[in-house]
Amino acid sequence: MQFPVKRGAPASQKTACAILPLFENGPLPGATREFDTATDGQIARFVKSGNAGGAVGRTALVYGLNGTAAASALLVGCGNSDDFGAKQLRSALSAAADALRNTGMRDAISYLAYADAADVSAYYSARISVETFRSTVYRFDELKSRSDARIKLARLGLPVADAEGARESRRGAADGAAIAAGVNLARDLGNRPANVCTPTHLASAAQAIANDYDNFEIEILGEPEIERLGMGALLSVTHGAEEPARLIVLNYRGAPASTAPIALCGKGITFDTGGISIKPSAKLDEMKFDMCGAAGVLGTMKSLGELQAAINVVAVIPACENMPGSRATRPGDIVKSMSGQTIEVLNTDAEGRLILADALTYAKRFKPRYVLDVATLTGACVVALGRLYTGLFTNDDDLAARLLAAGQRSLDKAWRMPADDEYGEAMKSNFADVANIGSRDGGASSAAHFLSRFADRTGWAHLDIAGTAWLSGASKGATGRPVPLLVDFLLNV
Repeated sequence: MQFPVKRGAPASQKTACAILPLFENGPLPGATREFDTATDGQIARFVKSGNAGGAVGRTALVYGLNGTAAASALLVGCGNSDDFGAKQLRSALSAAADALRNTGMRDAISYLAYADAADVSAYYSARISVETFRSTVYRFDELKSRSDARIKLARLGLPVADAEGARESRRGAADGAAIAAGVNLARDLGNRPANVCTPTHLASAAQAIANDYDNFEIEILGEPEIERLGMGALLSVTHGAEEPARLIVLNYRGAPASTAPIALCGKGITFDTGGISIKPSAKLDEMKFDMCGAAGVLGTMKSLGELQAAINVVAVIPACENMPGSRATRPGDIVKSMSGQTIEVLNTDAEGRLILADALTYAKRFKPRYVLDVATLTGACVVALGRLYTGLFTNDDDLAARLLAAGQRSLDKAWRMPADDEYGEAMKSNFADVANIGSRDGGASSAAHFLSRFADRTGWAHLDIAGTAWLSGASKGATGRPVPLLVDFLLNV
């Protein structure tokens, strides 16, 4: 899908469909007013007749726009004009894309953020437009016998008023396209079933990124190499599985070697039965999504490749299955991590923190400026925050502020949660340095505290995406979060 930047009077722009905003209050905004003037009041009469309105998400198509170069207009309700910003723009764009899905139109121009319609810069307007349309038209049908190809839209024009706006729109469109490419990869990986998306498949996806873009180096370690590294925590999770584990190290070098990298560690449990502490059968199919941390990190690396960003980033992804079997780790077993710390495994379904413990230790060898781990780690985080916010845990206030700001800019929001030392009290063990679970109370925070034992406290953050990585029900599927947050953070760090 292409996103050309358009300059010129709105009503003179040739297009199959002009997407125009309507508000519940005030006069017709920006380009809508210009179209109304050019058509001698046709838009106002159409609205007055009750065929269209400003209610959020309401849409109506108008044909026969005499006096304009547009074959039709899609009027999109945007709510109250005083509240219209980036979040509302995204909702309006999504409604527009849905409305155009079955029309067969191949091109459109969006005036939803044109002139006085929204308090959003040309850069963010373009970026949000590209990301939203790419997300709305996304379909995962690669495993169906027939693909869903209803939407024909191939071009969405991005109108601007001047040369400066054109420059900013092109930059925003480029960033949005790169982020969308990363999001779509993360969604594809998450949506693939566990018999397709194995640890080896994740390694192949990482290899494809390294092959497709400049400035990448890759190393894929098998179980013998993992064992030689002393990664007993990671190996304890994969003991019951026939599928071999992989440690994926994907290094992007877009800045001088003297620049300390950012390390991203993504949880890659390609299927989670819970192991010997087996899960109940309800929604067990959704445990294919337990590798969405790894998928999000790989999506982020693809976005960096698209942008050729001037930054150094290393991805460390431990990938394996958590299966029951005669060789599986048992509750009460004690394992030795790469860091030398011993862990009493009281619950084999608290496996993500075990593989990340060794990944965080491994990441230290790169002497990173920051280390972020990304994981579908705890149901407790879903209880606390629902599906709206990613849980953010860190003892570094500056890093927290940077990540929260990136979440706000990217509309991929996070909420800071506590990770105080007191949360570690519940994970004391009589037989090892630490247990892998504590009490149910504050479970997301105690899990984060466990991870902090294996990372330097300053410059480390944990993103719990258990509530945001996928949706259930009629909209079941991977969301691609937190790729937008991570890419925005990396572009502004």
